[in-house]
Amino acid sequence: MSATAQPLPAASLLQLIWLASPALPVGGFSYSEGLEAGVDRAGVATESIAADWLSDQMQLSLARADLAVIAQAIPAWRSAKLDKVKALNDWMLQTRETSELRAQTEQMGRSLLDWLRNHHSISDAAIDACAKLPPTYPVTFALAASPLAAGVTDCLTAYAFGWAENMMQAALKSVPLGQSAGQRILARLAAEIPAAITTAMALEDHERQAFSPMLAILSSQHETQYSRLFRS
Repeated sequence: MSATAQPLPAASLLQLIWLASPALPVGGFSYSEGLEAGVDRAGVATESIAADWLSDQMQLSLARADLAVIAQAIPAWRSAKLDKVKALNDWMLQTRETSELRAQTEQMGRSLLDWLRNHHSISDAAIDACAKLPPTYPVTFALAASPLAAGVTDCLTAYAFGWAENMMQAALKSVPLGQSAGQRILARLAAEIPAAITTAMALEDHERQAFSPMLAILSSQHETQYSRLFRS
């Protein structure tokens, strides 16, 4: 942080912590985003392999897709550029490579929008506009963050850490791993979040991508996996 940077107001900081919390009732805990299939079919059997897996997923998938979308969606919501919001939301839907990954982003988007209806921080007009999309989770998160006195980088940090916490918990349950291993994985992911955000912030529309073929294959296999804990 530069010497001239202003501290984030406490109210906005608390809202970002709230949005990143696993306790937020959007159902993020019920998804592994392909990790469970990786455990079953791709040899994700140790702490180090799980850490590498999640690190790769953050840099290759989250940074180049979800975070990049949020980075543009926040200013679009703030400026009421609904055409831009719709284009970003359409891109998210079009690039979910399996039915369960698309169902995840739609379900979490709807759940977060329902939460916002009772939170009184977003105008009814903006909520109605989001509901018509239909909303994906990153675009709805951007709406939730848009009224805060927080920079885009702070908002992306909250989103990425919330993702990291959920995925660490998924690794604990599916590999399985102990709590200490989970904290070591989370520490690694947290250290790598700033680089992921830098990547996301630099991407233009034509540079975003959600091309992760092995993840898509594993997600497809997970849809019919015999025994599973997670919905994706």
